[in-house]
Amino acid sequence: MTGVENPHAGRGSSVLLDIGGDVGALVVTMPAELDGQEIELRPTGHTIVPNSHEHGHGHGHGALPHVAVVPRPSPAGEIVHSAVFFEVRQGSYELSVRPGGPVRLTADVVGGAVTEADWPR
Repeated sequence: MTGVENPHAGRGSSVLLDIGGDVGALVVTMPAELDGQEIELRPTGHTIVPNSHEHGHGHGHGALPHVAVVPRPSPAGEIVHSAVFFEVRQGSYELSVRPGGPVRLTADVVGGAVTEADWPR
């Protein structure tokens, strides 16, 4: 294997959402120009510690969830770029482009539901 794969990123048209109780999902519609960028999700007010616990294999233990922006077909048949976080505890979250980008979006995830949001342009 020549690269490190993010198991949360997934490429393809289908995403399995495991929601219920206090766990929901977040689907963010993204601009096409962010195709391939990694979007990070962190609890609102979470302090970022750069490179904490990094040790060479592609992620920090306790690292914040992040997914790639990928094109997916919509029910209407058009291609829509999105970032899908599929197991998110209920609460308020901030989203940014990795690594260390400014917060661009906040979203309140509801347990047992899919929260949808649009990335600001």
